[in-house]
Amino acid sequence: MTDTDAAGIAQRLDQVRARIADAAARSGRPAEAVRLVLVTKTVEPERVRAAIRAGQAELGENKVQEGRRKAEALAGEPVRWSMIGHLQSNKVKDALRFADELQSLDRASLAEALDRRLQTLGRGLDVLVQVNSSGEASKYGLPPEDVAGFLRQLTAHTALRPRGFMTLARFTPDREEVRRCFRVLRAIRDRAMEEAPQGTALADLSMGMSGDYELAIEEGATIVRVGQAVFGPRPLPDSHYWPEAAA
Repeated sequence: MTDTDAAGIAQRLDQVRARIADAAARSGRPAEAVRLVLVTKTVEPERVRAAIRAGQAELGENKVQEGRRKAEALAGEPVRWSMIGHLQSNKVKDALRFADELQSLDRASLAEALDRRLQTLGRGLDVLVQVNSSGEASKYGLPPEDVAGFLRQLTAHTALRPRGFMTLARFTPDREEVRRCFRVLRAIRDRAMEEAPQGTALADLSMGMSGDYELAIEEGATIVRVGQAVFGPRPLPDSHYWPEAAA
């Protein structure tokens, strides 16, 4: 990696932070009310290290094996890792080797597998419940109508610490449809804070990525997941990196 590349990463990271601050101000909140999780998907460890040197401490990964390898390569750096992609129950052990947070809890079997492993390790885990706010069959996440019952089930898993919700908006140029997805999640969060057993602990809303994070913040996001706006576009489609996804 060149010094120019490292400088570009730092510059784009500053630009994203500035845009987060502006969007937060438009929603009547300070910049500190929004947590930036920098998505390192397909990004080489040395380029991630450049972002760390520029002050980024929150990192997110979509794939367990990639996250584990990257965390090992960056061992000793002052960072916190979030698992933000779909997690298979048989990958729980590997995910917990590096993840301090899971943003994609979407089913009872995964909650059970996580809790069982965490009890063995003697530790807890912050989790966000993933909700399918767009209603697309291609997306993971609970249907909105199933969230209340799922939150009640989670009380049986004492090693899990539910902190809020995550969603992916519909991928569309229709900004009002994107906003609608974010508003669906915000309404779920607001109701859960009043009615769910976890109450006000469910304050977090993880929504918004490189193409829509400013809209998400305007609609109440407390966490945004941004990668390509800092590291640049991936040179190849996801199917190149993960052939099983294309299959």
